[in-house]
Amino acid sequence: MSESYFYEQASGHGLPHDPLKAIIAPRPIGWISSVDAEGRVNLAPYSFFNMVSDRPPMVMFSSNGWKDSVRNVEETGEFVANLAGFALAQAMNTTSASVPHEVDEMELAELAKAPSRLVRPPRVAAAAAALECRRISITHLRGLDGAPSSNYMVVGQVVAVHIDPAFLKNGRFDTAAAAPLGRCGYRGDYATADRIFEMIRPT
Repeated sequence: MSESYFYEQASGHGLPHDPLKAIIAPRPIGWISSVDAEGRVNLAPYSFFNMVSDRPPMVMFSSNGWKDSVRNVEETGEFVANLAGFALAQAMNTTSASVPHEVDEMELAELAKAPSRLVRPPRVAAAAAALECRRISITHLRGLDGAPSSNYMVVGQVVAVHIDPAFLKNGRFDTAAAAPLGRCGYRGDYATADRIFEMIRPT
């Protein structure tokens, strides 16, 4: 077995491109819809996204910078995490553009809106699933030295779930059919979760 390629983060990786985000991949994409205090809609994808608790159900997304999504969640306390499937990949990419605060990314990407039930932000009508969430916390992340990073982590509790019936098979959500997008390590790299296999955890 060959010796591993090793580097200390503080000294740099010494490679043409940073490998860390390629190692921690694919990362689920949180397609976050929110509204500001005046009701203006924002929709943006975040690749630092995941479920962090199931009892109660909670999800998080982390934003590099105090962007509209974070500002809106601070103002209103609500957001929706829409599932970005392969069929919506181009629309998701369109909503990643840096545009003025007043621009509605759902309109920019020509996405139909669907009303949520318990929160104010609309959801992406074509998404296979969407999670209505209420804010638990917003944390400005810091490093080991205590210095603030540029990232803000938003944690929300899931208060309602929408599922397109086309993706319910025998009472289960058909993840492979929904083909959720995952962000990979380098510029423009994505994957889809379109293959599922079973492996039972040992008792």
